[in-house]
Amino acid sequence: MDKTERLFAVMDALRRHRRPVTAAVLAEEQGVSVRTLYRDVQTLIGLGAPIDGEAGVGYMLKPGFFLPPLMFTPEELEALVLGARWVGAQPDDGLGLAAKNALAKIATASPEDLRDRINDTGLWPVAMWSKDSRPPMPVLGQVRLAMRTEKAVTISYQDEAGKPSERTIWPVQLAYYEGKQTIAAWCCLRTAFRHFRTDRIAALAVTEERYGKRRAVLEREWRDSWEHDRRAEQ
Repeated sequence: MDKTERLFAVMDALRRHRRPVTAAVLAEEQGVSVRTLYRDVQTLIGLGAPIDGEAGVGYMLKPGFFLPPLMFTPEELEALVLGARWVGAQPDDGLGLAAKNALAKIATASPEDLRDRINDTGLWPVAMWSKDSRPPMPVLGQVRLAMRTEKAVTISYQDEAGKPSERTIWPVQLAYYEGKQTIAAWCCLRTAFRHFRTDRIAALAVTEERYGKRRAVLEREWRDSWEHDRRAEQ
């Protein structure tokens, strides 16, 4: 890897870390010495990269900084294209359009026009339905909005036995399986975490009521609960 590629790799590494990361950790990730890493960081700062921190403390990119995707390895590009095509095959029209637009931005933001490479990776996901045959599910976009804004959701739900109920939930995770989607949420009716299949939701509305806890806290608690239940089943 030449120096230019190494500098881009350091920037990519810094973008992956949301908190200050030490030179030792960065150097290990890049496969270089700490001394070389220090020099690379100083070179980037000299070129105008908004890097906060210092030797012995840690480094991070300043908030709000955006670096256009200037270069991709063949595997990175294939991963992006395959992932975007899989998203496009799901019944979430909002995410499908966003994935298509993201690929277009990646292609045009790079020095090398990547549109031909994006169109000819030879990789396609196998979906249980096609874009023309699958029914759109607007509830998916509403659930994603609720998670972003941390707003409670009311649902009319039928359980596996067909018994209906009205619930207020705080969505924590949204899992996309082939052919179905599942919401992991705190259920205010049961005062516990529950999982809801989207195809059993008859009606859904995002309210103005805030979650009782931050979603990040709920996510940790949900993961702990899921791990506890999984261990108990073993």
